[in-house]
Amino acid sequence: MLVAVAEELSVTRAAARVHAAPSTVSASVRAAERSVGAPLFERTTRSMRLTAAGERVLPAARAALEALDRVRAEAREPAAGLRGRVRVGLFPAVDALGVPAAASAFQERHPDVELTLISSPAGSTGLHEEVRRGRLDLAFSALPRPVDLAGRLLDELPLVAVLPADHPAAASDRVALADLARERWVDTLPGYANRVLLETALAAAGIDRRLVVQAGDLPSVVAFVRAGTGVAVLPSIVPTDGCVTRELSDDVPPWRLSLVWRAGTPLAAAAAAFRDELVARRG
Repeated sequence: MLVAVAEELSVTRAAARVHAAPSTVSASVRAAERSVGAPLFERTTRSMRLTAAGERVLPAARAALEALDRVRAEAREPAAGLRGRVRVGLFPAVDALGVPAAASAFQERHPDVELTLISSPAGSTGLHEEVRRGRLDLAFSALPRPVDLAGRLLDELPLVAVLPADHPAAASDRVALADLARERWVDTLPGYANRVLLETALAAAGIDRRLVVQAGDLPSVVAFVRAGTGVAVLPSIVPTDGCVTRELSDDVPPWRLSLVWRAGTPLAAAAAAFRDELVARRG
């Protein structure tokens, strides 16, 4: 219950999450505080947050909870088959990632495993943080993998210019970033790998762009380009119906799609099995 309260920062929401009465959750937190000899939360009438002691205790509490889940899973296998929940962080373009097909095949073999798919408004950057905090078991990422995360490279794809169908640059086979410098731009929110890669390339070329729309997912960026709002640079994996795509003549690093998980902590059996399913399909 301590982990649930720490993640929700609300006794009421934590109680709903663990299917217990709020009074039971509160009593559990007080017991934990007595056990460690220090307050773990600062409480006001409207909010609560972790104390410094709570921040130090939380990683060990998560590790203990995960270890208990693994023990339970091992005790049930192989007679009972895989059970449990796998939390996967991903981008909204799930079809392009092949997740629905992988999930369907996985569920056929492991019907007692629940898959929870979660996106982050901060893209790969936010997904990395959610894996670190133990809120996700696995996550797709297109940013370089930090040392505290393990992972597997799944694919490597170029970034391409995405243009309205009637854009003058559509007449060329390739487009330079400098040719688009004076255009109106559409992009994802900060933290998405495609934006990080593009802004690094723009800075290296000394280009300041005019960003007019920031969308919360890759398909929405395409919709705004299709409507003529502006131009974009996106991974070639993204469907761009109604738009024109052109190769970039600039030396922009590729969009490297990876699957990541926490380093140094073995995955639960169900999470490891779904990871292997995803890797087998794209790796």
